[in-house]
Amino acid sequence: MEPVFRERIPSLEEPERLSGGVTVKLRTVTSPITIAALTALAIPVCLAAQESQSAVQKSEAPHHRYKLIDVGTFGGPDSYFIFGVGVNGRGQAAGAAATPTSDPFYPICIFPDCFVGHTFQWQDGVATDLGALPGNNNSGVGGMNSRGTVAGVSENGLVDPVINFPDLEPVVWKDGHIIDLGTFGGNFGQANAINDRGQVVGFATNTISTPVSIAAFGCDVDLAVPTQTRAFIWEGGSIQDLGTLGGTDSCAVLINQHGQVAGYSFTDSSSNPPVHPFLWHHGTMRDLGTLGGTFALTFALNNRGEVAGLSFLAGDSVCHPFLWRRGELSDLGTLGGDTGIAESLNDAGDVVGEADLPGASGPCFNGPQAHHAFRWKHGVMTDLGTQDGDPCSHALSINSGGQVVGGSSDCTTFLHAFLWEDGGPMVDLNSFVTPSSNLILTVATLISDRGEIAVQGVLPNGDTHAFLLIPCEGDRSDDEGCEDAKSGASYANHVAPPAIAARSSTMLGDLRVRVRPRGMLDRFRGHWTQP
Repeated sequence: MEPVFRERIPSLEEPERLSGGVTVKLRTVTSPITIAALTALAIPVCLAAQESQSAVQKSEAPHHRYKLIDVGTFGGPDSYFIFGVGVNGRGQAAGAAATPTSDPFYPICIFPDCFVGHTFQWQDGVATDLGALPGNNNSGVGGMNSRGTVAGVSENGLVDPVINFPDLEPVVWKDGHIIDLGTFGGNFGQANAINDRGQVVGFATNTISTPVSIAAFGCDVDLAVPTQTRAFIWEGGSIQDLGTLGGTDSCAVLINQHGQVAGYSFTDSSSNPPVHPFLWHHGTMRDLGTLGGTFALTFALNNRGEVAGLSFLAGDSVCHPFLWRRGELSDLGTLGGDTGIAESLNDAGDVVGEADLPGASGPCFNGPQAHHAFRWKHGVMTDLGTQDGDPCSHALSINSGGQVVGGSSDCTTFLHAFLWEDGGPMVDLNSFVTPSSNLILTVATLISDRGEIAVQGVLPNGDTHAFLLIPCEGDRSDDEGCEDAKSGASYANHVAPPAIAARSSTMLGDLRVRVRPRGMLDRFRGHWTQP
């Protein structure tokens, strides 16, 4: 049995309050919400770091009252949270929001509304515009640590001459300043995760030409990036290439508090190279293998060095959720159908995701097979159900207290954001607001260990906003804006504005504001068709 890496985690300082840029006072929404589907965030991202499990409170009793907060925008129509990023252990939130400026590269837009978008940090009712690299540039979030330091991506004002697309740089926002982490000489990069030590991981391109790039199907926008993509770790002002598993390309997706890095890599230099998940630690990249197929992706990493994601089985048609722990890769199975995905993992080793039901068959999520959210614990997979008779649901985040959030859907479009607590049943988060409102909560993307929930909502005019649901417990239970759950509330007949497909990719690639992993798989195996 392989030993688990254990190191002392440095003590945390007080969270850094980032300043500079524009500050916007936000309003608390005391009127209700309903549900629809999610407009896609097209900032290129891979899965960002799991919520830090240190220096945070564990959820105690189930929450029955919430305050709903509209994060708002910077003058444009939309704002967004992305899967795996939202609220840290100290109540700070990070996402992206539109400005009133049209994207200068229209119709090649980073955000779906084609307005310039900037990364925001929210705290105590104020959203601060963290800006972008100098110029009229977009930026987006990749991760945030418990100190409030944010990692992500920014355009730099230049355009790649080969593919005619804006150059993208990995960046960090710290102490009111933006730091360009650089690349390995190429024109593309992204910071995907940051831990409490300030170590940042992601991918960056070099100058070596390649016929196939890992960036084109999993770790970047949907682009034929002309040079190799390499996983990196950045700390102390320098960027380090983590290498590969034998192929040309790799991508770092997650980092935990011990400095262990998870991602995936080509394993050879063929024209259709296998992709395997890896765990990197102290200079060594370990191949975690697959469940028999040639392709597997990493979606979650905890502080015990355990990794979860999806892997194809032999034949590269069916995919199952996996958990790697103590040197062993385990197939978590499904709910009776063919396919499943692991989306999130807590430090107790509990896994959540979605899996097909009996009778659902076909290639890996190639079509609207019926699938439900699941929680896997101690070897048992529990079906979490759906909302209001929806045929499908997707569990996207689990915290240290075992609370699970995600979205219920019609198998193509998110309809109901939900919370599930041990024993169930699934609770529609829209039940915490008045049904008469024409605002719709569609999908919850993350729940912190304090029970704060990052959720997407659709306004009556069709704009998409990032919202926070803050639990009202103890001294805060009587605060203005705290809402009880409305018993018997039903939102099944509400008509949602146009929304993104739950298993599709936008024109710019596989993004976390949708249910993975159609975009990656379609680009990796061209014989699958887009929905």
